[in-house]
Amino acid sequence: MSGNVQLLNDTLAAAKSEGRAALIAYLPAGFPTVDGGIEAVKAALDGGADVVEVGLPHSDPVLDGPVIQTADDIALRGGVKIADVMRTVREAHEATGRPILVMTYWNPIDRYGVERFTAELAEAGGAGCILPDLPVQESALWREHADKHGLATVFVVAPSSKDARLAEITAAGSGFVYAASLMGVTGTRESVGAQAEDLVRRTRATTDTPVCVGLGVSNAAQAAEVARFADGVIVGSAFVKRMLDAPDDAAGVEGVRALAADLAKGVRGQA
Repeated sequence: MSGNVQLLNDTLAAAKSEGRAALIAYLPAGFPTVDGGIEAVKAALDGGADVVEVGLPHSDPVLDGPVIQTADDIALRGGVKIADVMRTVREAHEATGRPILVMTYWNPIDRYGVERFTAELAEAGGAGCILPDLPVQESALWREHADKHGLATVFVVAPSSKDARLAEITAAGSGFVYAASLMGVTGTRESVGAQAEDLVRRTRATTDTPVCVGLGVSNAAQAAEVARFADGVIVGSAFVKRMLDAPDDAAGVEGVRALAADLAKGVRGQA
């Protein structure tokens, strides 16, 4: 099976044709268990997410705030492996037909083997990979294998990225551009602020690739705010928090479904 980068592109284009931003959910694999994580991903898509990023839990997540770190710790203690991440992608994609990406730091891929990782992700029906700590200038090997297997390569841009750097990043990436709207770690914020809008404007000046904003959105009103200027709204910590705060795994999955439905209204301007 080839990768699903075209499915990702079509999904983002369909949202745009409806005059709205796409809703992109992030959930770590293996949390609270591998099976529970798969159910959570399916619930996010059933609830209204257009795309899901499946996180590969990491012991030292430099970009992630305390909520996601807590979930990663639980997944790692449970023994989650890359094979479990691939299974999560496969089962969620087969159940929903929606685009599923993996978000991971570079080190696990490097150790696993780039060719092996890209081949397995494509075979599982994955749409691509978000690589927050892989410098563009060191990404040629990854991109060669990702292109061969039909996978998107999503890079992260930040408010600190200079215009020339933005052009370099967007020229190398595919699928969408992940705009980190606030400096520092991820996590919900009270206000999204003007920094994200400026970053989207500067990024769009360099590319026609959709620009999706993450790091901070936790409710429908914030989703609606970001949807005014971004092609996609990425929500992670708020989903994970629903699961962490739930009395049991089943309630956590329903919490994810409910939050996705709420956020889906937000990106449609119905909040």
